Amino acid sequence: MYTLIAFFVTLGILITFHELGHYLTARACGVDVQRFSVGFGKVLFKRVDKHGTEWAVSAIPLGGYVKMLELPELGGPAGQEQRAFKLKPVWSRAAIVAAGPIFNLLLAVVLYAAINLVGVEEPVAILAGPAAGSPAALAGFEAQDKIIAVDDVPVASWSQVRFQLLRKLTNGSSPELTVVRAGQTLNKSLPITQTADFSGADPMLQTGLRLWGGEPKIIKVIAGGAGEAAGLLAGDIVLSADSLLSPDASALIQLIQRKAADPIRLRINRGGEAQLVEVTPRAYTLESGASIGRIEVQLGGAPALTDVRYGLFESLSNAMGRTLDTSVFSLQMMGKMLLGEVSWRNVSGPVTIADYAGQTAKLGLSAYIAFLALVSISLGVLNLLPIPMLDGGHLLYYLIEVIKGSPVDEKWMELGQKAGVGVLACLMALAMFNDLVRLFS
Repeated sequence: MYTLIAFFVTLGILITFHELGHYLTARACGVDVQRFSVGFGKVLFKRVDKHGTEWAVSAIPLGGYVKMLELPELGGPAGQEQRAFKLKPVWSRAAIVAAGPIFNLLLAVVLYAAINLVGVEEPVAILAGPAAGSPAALAGFEAQDKIIAVDDVPVASWSQVRFQLLRKLTNGSSPELTVVRAGQTLNKSLPITQTADFSGADPMLQTGLRLWGGEPKIIKVIAGGAGEAAGLLAGDIVLSADSLLSPDASALIQLIQRKAADPIRLRINRGGEAQLVEVTPRAYTLESGASIGRIEVQLGGAPALTDVRYGLFESLSNAMGRTLDTSVFSLQMMGKMLLGEVSWRNVSGPVTIADYAGQTAKLGLSAYIAFLALVSISLGVLNLLPIPMLDGGHLLYYLIEVIKGSPVDEKWMELGQKAGVGVLACLMALAMFNDLVRLFS
């Protein structure tokens, strides 16, 4: 229920803002707007304003529309031809159509700027030890390296590092990372040999770069377990495990699981003093038949956090840059899918959007607002594609009209509309299929 509420709130905000762009621009161009509806189907609530526009909320909350006076009505009031959409100059019609997706992009700018201005706590970009043989390991990255720039672009947090690197991964390029290690500033090139596949596991994993999750701390020791037998106590902080230096909880757990019945030398911090402890994980057999080691303690840890915030003008500049970068990134991904360089499994539908809406809403307001901005950009970019039935398809017709000096023939427009419906139907079917595969796999 929580996920559904978050999903419908997301749709309501994005659809309302999109249609508001069409509405306000139509009014500014002198076009009569007969209805502004959020949702399709049976009208649940409506109100008529002083301009004669009917504001409605309809039963199916999966879209919305603005109904304008297309052509003058026979026997209609005088001057109606001046307020009909189809009789407006082509530039006015193009402005009205483009305003919807543009308002979605403006909404993203406003949301990102608000996050930047208010500030949010994000993990510092401190690296965990890279996996052996990974590009990061081969490039010489080490645990506790702190990334401060990607290709000379300063980064203040792990989320900013991810955003910059994912852009590079899309092109298969090799970015240069500036890191601070033991007080020294180093520049290291991260070799990337292929474009990322965003449909499966986190594409950052292919680089070997992973956020350090903080020093592993023993929260609880289970009575009678291997940890208790080795003398481990709640509050102990693990500094190293065998040759694994500065591990986080995730890396330590992976090591323990691989060491069933093999002793591990732990260097721990207990009350400010370093001590050595040897613990032998006990072997446990999983349902799959695999054997893993456990030391029967509860481990915890949290990454270091930093407060990321900017001034008013920097917030707006950063928000516009991020919106532009994300829009270009989306177009690049679409282009690579068409060329077969990126899997079509990356196409997501309403189930995935609903899932992420619920997840981000549970994480907090800033995470949900960032998600809302991202989906708003996706909606804006998608609607600007030159596909009939979408706003971009209408803009394509208007461009042809400007070039040839007359409107596109109705016959060709009808064929285009049918083709557009087919393309959108295929995309929706693919998105739903991918959603169901993710849901049940």
